[in-house]
Amino acid sequence: METIIIIIFVIGYLAIAFEHPIKINKTASALITGVLCWALFAWEPPTHAFLSAPRVVDFFQAHPNDTEPFLHFVTHELSHHLGEIASILFFLMGAMTIVELVDAHHGFRIITERIKTNQMRTLMWVICWLTFFLSAILDNLTTTIVMVSLVRKLIVDKEKRLFMVGMIVIAANAGGAWSPIGDVTTTMLWIGGQITSGAIIKSLLLPSIACLLVPMLFLHSRLKGTINSHSSDSGTGGPITSGSKWMLGIGVGSLVFVPIFKSITHLPPFMGVLFGLGLLWIVSELINPAADEQEKKRYSAAAALARIDVPSVLFFLGILLAVGALESMQTLHHFATALNQWLGDERIIITLIGALSSIIDNVPLVAACMGMYDLAAYPPDSMLWHYLAYCAGTGGSLLIIGSAAGVAAMGMEKIDFIWYLKRISLLALLGYLAGAAVYLAINF
Repeated sequence: METIIIIIFVIGYLAIAFEHPIKINKTASALITGVLCWALFAWEPPTHAFLSAPRVVDFFQAHPNDTEPFLHFVTHELSHHLGEIASILFFLMGAMTIVELVDAHHGFRIITERIKTNQMRTLMWVICWLTFFLSAILDNLTTTIVMVSLVRKLIVDKEKRLFMVGMIVIAANAGGAWSPIGDVTTTMLWIGGQITSGAIIKSLLLPSIACLLVPMLFLHSRLKGTINSHSSDSGTGGPITSGSKWMLGIGVGSLVFVPIFKSITHLPPFMGVLFGLGLLWIVSELINPAADEQEKKRYSAAAALARIDVPSVLFFLGILLAVGALESMQTLHHFATALNQWLGDERIIITLIGALSSIIDNVPLVAACMGMYDLAAYPPDSMLWHYLAYCAGTGGSLLIIGSAAGVAAMGMEKIDFIWYLKRISLLALLGYLAGAAVYLAINF
């Protein structure tokens, strides 16, 4: 039965990777894969090797009078994984809603409308560094959407605009990698206890800067001339008010406060995000007292909740359930042992995983690694976990379909896969390898 489950898992992985050619949403594939893996795991008793695993033996010894010990072990493991998954999902939903609330009140326009330059080189440096730091505070997906919307207003020429959008993808992924709340894979490692917020910032800031800086230096001499902006669009999107400033300040502040909340209370990060969401929710109800009910609904937290990307949340649920089943079956542990014996160096393995994340979604890859490598052997803030956060976060930039930021940019600007491969992938690869080299040199 284990072989059948692995085959189903691989088929599900392929369906996720080839979502666009087969025209089946990856969320559906992930949900079916996750449920089938657990259903088949519970259906048939495991092998002798599984029964001899330490935590299985401990569970059976703790329940000597259990009439169905294996089935109860499966449900116990499912409940354990569901608790960990729920922490990630509630964190994501809370953070998404905060960002949507700020955006609904035009808070991000306070930042983006301060960009006035029309020099292509200068604009690249301003846009990329703004994207880099915004994605660390918000997340790489949201930042990409905000910055691509800005570039649409600033640059008329499509070729120049697409180049800038490609650099936004690289900058967003590089910026998200060094922050515990900047990329969903880094957030997963943070919530799972593999990394701590202060250590990941200290460890990955320089490699992430190198990941962005090298492509920018490579492009600097090649980008010339000025740009023509859509001046007629500059006022679209509604007015910036004092409420916009309040929502931006409290929204960003609540996200930045999450790691501090965790260090003070030692509660899971999703509790800090929910606290911040509740606070911002109250503020959103109070800043427009004169508005009628219909007007208030547009800017309410309920409307923001309706706009969050629920399919992505369910995708994470499905894929993390599938990976959890393989972890409980000890399959990932055995695979990690075989991989270490074959390649012999975790640094090579993680570097290849990062590159692979440009083809296969980085969420299941990181989830698999979390199941492959035990915290007992690799304690929190080990080199393996930090390097995994860097590689999985930035490796997705190698292809337009390799990250949530890339997929968002692809949809907004109708970027062709081959165009990105020819124009941006080499830049992304140079940055990826440069950042990896900086990290390995620092931690040699």
